[in-house]
Amino acid sequence: MVADAPNFAGWSCPLPLRDHDRVTIGHGGGGQLSSELVEHLFLPAFGVTAGSELRDSALVDLGSVRLAFSTDSYVVRPLFFPGGCIGDLAVNGTVNDVAMSGAQPIALSAGFILEEGLEIAVLGRIATDMGKAAESAGVRVVTGDTKVVDAGLADGLYINTAGIGIIPEGVDIRPARAEVGDVVILSGPIGLHGIAVMSKRENLEFGTEIVSDTAPLHGLVAAMLAASAHVHVLRDPTRGGVAASLCEIAAAARVGIEFEETRVPVPEQVASACSFLGLDPIGVANEGKLVAIVASHAVDDVINAMRDHQFGREAVVVGVVTADHPGVVVARTSFGARRVVDLPLGEQLPRIC
Repeated sequence: MVADAPNFAGWSCPLPLRDHDRVTIGHGGGGQLSSELVEHLFLPAFGVTAGSELRDSALVDLGSVRLAFSTDSYVVRPLFFPGGCIGDLAVNGTVNDVAMSGAQPIALSAGFILEEGLEIAVLGRIATDMGKAAESAGVRVVTGDTKVVDAGLADGLYINTAGIGIIPEGVDIRPARAEVGDVVILSGPIGLHGIAVMSKRENLEFGTEIVSDTAPLHGLVAAMLAASAHVHVLRDPTRGGVAASLCEIAAAARVGIEFEETRVPVPEQVASACSFLGLDPIGVANEGKLVAIVASHAVDDVINAMRDHQFGREAVVVGVVTADHPGVVVARTSFGARRVVDLPLGEQLPRIC
């Protein structure tokens, strides 16, 4: 790396094209493999035009009402981790996917794939936590389904949730709206969820317990929109972390994004764990944080509103949207050098959501 700004024109990853005849664990990681699976297999199969704008939730226009509609499946292992479990994670994750369109979630579905032999007490605890999370988020679980598979086929249980929410009039939040001159905001410290799950899974200790940040963010989003109508993009950096979110935004809007690594809030225990495990914190999953792209003149209003909310008290500006190197994300290091941040190939830590 050098301090002089490199020329990113024509930049591409030197890895060869990936050719798989079987699904790999990386296809579910939210990175390049996931993107390729969606673009080259699912979209053509469903009759969706390649290049269609994809986001955390789909927009369903019903005339006078616009709905955000999202679905997600949760296969986290272990089922319980510091700060949460698969049940509240399923609620918060789907609430957040809906909220990233600026919508207020109103209802969820819940589908359970149960493994034969799962203890009823464990299922009861998860369902109770799920109900409490829905009540806390102000949404209702209104429909669901249950299936049971043979022992050894489901790691205890998997959960699928779908959610719908109402998008307020005048709100237009989507990745392609990122504009040159916009500012990049993080709502708080990153990496907590992925490391919390990994520490429990592998029985790792890092001096102090690392607790997942799983939380519903629709209240924070509502506060941001009340403060300014100039919130252009929202993403919750789950699989693939902040790196994947920024790369996807840059690609969708055909803009460059630059951020300062030293401004990204990484808790000391997360940084230590990532150093020990050989991970990059910006690629580690979060479940209670958001990335916002906001017009520069609205930053103060949005930041102040975020810091007044319990889930945005540590919000910070980390970067800008630029006309340089469209489609590419660049990090400026503590040494003043620059490095390209690529969309992760798969997930650094699989099975964390």
